Amino acid sequence: MLAWVIRFMVLSIVVSMVRVVIGPTVADRMIGLNLVAAQTLALLVLISVSMERSIYLDVALVYDIFGFVGILVMTRYFSGKKGEL
Repeated sequence: MLAWVIRFMVLSIVVSMVRVVIGPTVADRMIGLNLVAAQTLALLVLISVSMERSIYLDVALVYDIFGFVGILVMTRYFSGKKGEL
């Protein structure tokens, strides 16, 4: 059953990439990219459970932190507030 869920998550990531590629606005692309990051995080957790390796949970946590920081940086860049902290 877990193998089917992993396959579904991979298919879901591919479908979500469509929004990133053809999103008409920058906001649509950012939301799509955030969705892909969340789905990739879930996929890493599922792979960790299926392989019974806890190291992949650490990789998922670091990936999530970098994804969050990346979304913040893109938001700041596209909002035009480059000089403020």
